[in-house]
Amino acid sequence: MSRRSGILEFAVLGLLRESPMHGYELRKRLNTSLGVFRAFSYGTLYPCLKTLVANGWLIEEPGNTPEDALAAPLSGRRAKIVYRLTAEGKEHFEDLLSQTGPDAYEDEHFAARFAFFGQTSRDVRMRVLEGRRSRLEERLEKMRASLARTRERLDDYTLELQRHGMESVEREVRWLNELIESERAGRDQQRPGPDGSAQQDSTSGESGGLPRPGDNPGPDPSDDTAT
Repeated sequence: MSRRSGILEFAVLGLLRESPMHGYELRKRLNTSLGVFRAFSYGTLYPCLKTLVANGWLIEEPGNTPEDALAAPLSGRRAKIVYRLTAEGKEHFEDLLSQTGPDAYEDEHFAARFAFFGQTSRDVRMRVLEGRRSRLEERLEKMRASLARTRERLDDYTLELQRHGMESVEREVRWLNELIESERAGRDQQRPGPDGSAQQDSTSGESGGLPRPGDNPGPDPSDDTAT
């Protein structure tokens, strides 16, 4: 199995865990919700669905809406098929969610994994985020070393392109740092309080308190009291 087909299977299972869908609905969700799949076709999706059905992770059911019932006699085509996750498929997807190996840190796979962080345990989220950060820090170090060696031989535009690439990686590292700190803060908040009251299990898929636009991560420099 290629890496890209593996990512697609993961994403399909994750979307179907939320609810059963037609192939058209799946493609739309993959296109709009997961940027990594913006340029793919039914010719890619349906072989993936057939494989998942053959593996016992999905089942095919006839559509049960009034529109589905009218589709076949009016168009001369068979009714739409709805794909539903089986118990084995759910178990397989949960196993995939728990994996934190090197593939989870790669660009496309990380984007797909992040899209389903709401279904992922906090400990796994932390390992994936920290692994991704480590991978990008290694990439950034190599980019800096390469730029230092070749700077004098590069024209202005090539040099600017390399700087742009480095800045993109640096921005993602800063973003990952914020996410990791938020996850840590969320985990700390879930620990039992001093009164011994029960707290939410830290292995749940609840958000660790992601930074939102407008959040103030520190003192306002314009505030006289901050100095």
